[in-house]
Amino acid sequence: MTGPESEGPQVRRAVCPGSFDPITNGHLDIIGRASKLYDEIYVAVMINKSKKGLFEVEERIELIRQVTAEYANVRVDAFHGLLVDFCKQRDIPAIVKGLRAVSDFDYELQMAQMNIGLSGVETLFVPTNPTYSFLSSSLVKEVATWGGDVSHLVPPLVLEALNERLKRD
Repeated sequence: MTGPESEGPQVRRAVCPGSFDPITNGHLDIIGRASKLYDEIYVAVMINKSKKGLFEVEERIELIRQVTAEYANVRVDAFHGLLVDFCKQRDIPAIVKGLRAVSDFDYELQMAQMNIGLSGVETLFVPTNPTYSFLSSSLVKEVATWGGDVSHLVPPLVLEALNERLKRD
């Protein structure tokens, strides 16, 4: 037998992209939910050389690997350039994006339409858990910089790394 029938079951892959500087409980909620829907989830950490992050890309990758260790089907990698190229290289047909508000939808819809037009990669929008609807990495960094309590917004390991980083800077 030849053709698709002769191949084993196809592995369902998706990617959750972002800067994750730092990863938040909102990110983990989306990653965890996506991990139940797909066989393999790639967490793609965006490299933006023109933007200085609080954490280096390698530090973000390591933090993400540690806080997603409970999900056996999650892989973490960095990417530079077009997300659709990352997807093509790994045979990933879907992007999973969390939406916090209507304003997210406006921007993400344009990106989704561009991505499908460029490469056929689909985008799945997942509504954010209302608990995290206001949450962003930028907000976490700002609140933590001014001494605010962000312990309920990030995993304990990330909180520790964040506090250490802010003490040094």
